Amino acid sequence: MARNERNEQIVRDFFAAWTKLDPDRIVDFFSEDAVYHNIPLQRIEGKPAIRETIAGWCGQMESIDFVFRHIVSEGDLVLMERCDVVPSPSGPHELPIMAILELRDGKIAAWREYFDLAQMNAASAG
Repeated sequence: MARNERNEQIVRDFFAAWTKLDPDRIVDFFSEDAVYHNIPLQRIEGKPAIRETIAGWCGQMESIDFVFRHIVSEGDLVLMERCDVVPSPSGPHELPIMAILELRDGKIAAWREYFDLAQMNAASAG
């Protein structure tokens, strides 16, 4: 399998792990010195801090699903346009996201996401 295909599969497996809402399983995809940055929010640096953040989110969700629109990989970069789908009593909330993941030695070293913060906050409110 070529590097592009391998890295794309790692990213697909990473998002598949999210559907189990298991922070340890999710964080296993990161390098120890990884950086996670939801661009409208603060950067999160290091695997322990990333785990803490992800554990908080997993504790708030009953489930999550992803609709992949486009995935492009080149070398150690994987770019993804997707929609996160989280169920709620008022119906599913969908958040369009553009993500850039940088891989190093088969692990996520950097993960940046771009989305509309107001739309995310509105979905979180109910």
